[in-house]
Amino acid sequence: MIKIGIIGGSGLDNPDILEEGRDVAVDTPYGKPSSPLKVGKINGVEVVLLARHGRDHSIMPTNVNNQANIWALREQGCTHLLASTACGSLCEEIKPGDFVFVDQFIDRTTKRKQTFYESGKVCHIPMAEPFCPKLRLILASAATSLGLPFHARGTVVTIEGPRFSTRAESKMFQSFRADVINMSTVPEVVLAREAGICYAAVAMSTDYDCWRQAGESVTWEEILNVFHQNAEKVIQLFLAVIPQIKEEGCRCREDIKTSVMGGG
Repeated sequence: MIKIGIIGGSGLDNPDILEEGRDVAVDTPYGKPSSPLKVGKINGVEVVLLARHGRDHSIMPTNVNNQANIWALREQGCTHLLASTACGSLCEEIKPGDFVFVDQFIDRTTKRKQTFYESGKVCHIPMAEPFCPKLRLILASAATSLGLPFHARGTVVTIEGPRFSTRAESKMFQSFRADVINMSTVPEVVLAREAGICYAAVAMSTDYDCWRQAGESVTWEEILNVFHQNAEKVIQLFLAVIPQIKEEGCRCREDIKTSVMGGG
């Protein structure tokens, strides 16, 4: 049975969109998730919404309890996760307002817990293809049908934050051949794979980071302005994608079965 988790989906808890919506307060072995879960249906499909940074955006990236968030969604029975994330563009062709269905990440975080297996057992989860290719294909097909500007693949570099990059760092990340930069995807995607859940991220370009020109830098106000302008497009995309997700075998959900060692 399909159940879709949505992380960071602003506006999707609108009662006009979510059928039979209700809040569910949960706890996990890792503490409380970032927000109560909003449970309901979209086009007859069961959906669970979670606000990554809290509903009032009060949780900075480093302090997001990713373990609790993913655990809570798994315990609710989520089989697939769609995550929306604001990002800075590291290349000219990815313009503000464009979507990127990222297929690779580079991890530049330093303080975050990245596994559920912290003692007793060790999990060596494969990460060669971290984002579900089947979900990415559905996203690309839906974006094409809706006429939304998108890039079918890309590499996201996730930094610790909460500060933005220096210009030197931004240019260094370009030298890594990264396409976009954010503060949220890792370890969210890693924990989803450990939980046996298919995961895809919709990265929305909000700015050109700070590499583009001397004297040009990104501000939070500018990011929010672009994000709010495009929030409706994210909603349209998810509404189109959710009915197309089918129950089928996927390596995303199988890797964990052969990745845990130890514990007798």
